[in-house]
Amino acid sequence: MRHLSTKATCNSHGQDSSYFLGWEEYEKNPYDEVQNPKGIIQIGLAENQLSFDLLESWLEKNPEPAGFKRDGKSIFRELAHFYDYHGLPAFKRALVEFMAEIRGNRSRVSFDPNHMVLTAGATSANETLITGAEIVPIRCTSSNDFQITETSLEAAFHEAQQRNLRVKGVLVTNPSNPLGTTLSRSELNLLLSFSTTKGIHLISDEIYSGTVFSSPGFVCVMKVLKDRNCNKTEVWDRVRIVYSLSKDLGLPGFRVGAIYSNDDMVVAAATKMSSFGLVSSQTQYLLSALLSDKKFTKNYISENQKRLKKRQNMLCYGP
Repeated sequence: MRHLSTKATCNSHGQDSSYFLGWEEYEKNPYDEVQNPKGIIQIGLAENQLSFDLLESWLEKNPEPAGFKRDGKSIFRELAHFYDYHGLPAFKRALVEFMAEIRGNRSRVSFDPNHMVLTAGATSANETLITGAEIVPIRCTSSNDFQITETSLEAAFHEAQQRNLRVKGVLVTNPSNPLGTTLSRSELNLLLSFSTTKGIHLISDEIYSGTVFSSPGFVCVMKVLKDRNCNKTEVWDRVRIVYSLSKDLGLPGFRVGAIYSNDDMVVAAATKMSSFGLVSSQTQYLLSALLSDKKFTKNYISENQKRLKKRQNMLCYGP
């Protein structure tokens, strides 16, 4: 072990962490309403299984993509070949359109597939952006519903300086995991102004952007950038968005994530690094067909949010 780096031996999220030890105990004794009512309920995994039937129904009605066929002919050999790091153009177009749709038509936010880098899930995306970084927390409190304030940002920045760390950026999750809160427009404006003043980057992990089903609604950082007329400014190039289909589409096992950036240099660098965690061409082909079905995606987004809201009410207030 002494020959391994501290990163390799860190147990904060490895197989020896409390998180995975708890997971192992759950797998030994999973709860079942009839067969094992005294078993363990898994609440450590944020996995949405409420709308699998909608996905399964689509697959039954559209067997060609899952069978690696196009117009009745097999494209298995085509998909079995190695694809470059940029990914399938059809899938990237479908994914950016889904990202825009899930943020609501009134947001007027659009995304360019040429500014997207595909990764094997959001974890891989974040790792690509902050490899080797040391995290200094922005300390928020329940007294103001855990809102980010200028004071908390400055305190975190000062703490990093006291530890002789060079601050390179701010990383936020919006909507928040595990709080379930969303960043307000004023908080996003504060973060953009802070990043501009300090000359640092802003990474917004928006993996739960389509999982908001009550007020206040979700506001994408890209929407605020455009409202501030930040196009072609320095802060425009300093913002990154991390996204994934693990939560909004309930497909964590498919390992589909993405980095979105307006900075061509960041896109180029992240594309090279994505070689360590590519999304399979078979997965891209299947999901490009699914996400391109606008009738399906519209119904899925609406129905999934209704089911999440119903489950939340059941958990909070009882059946």
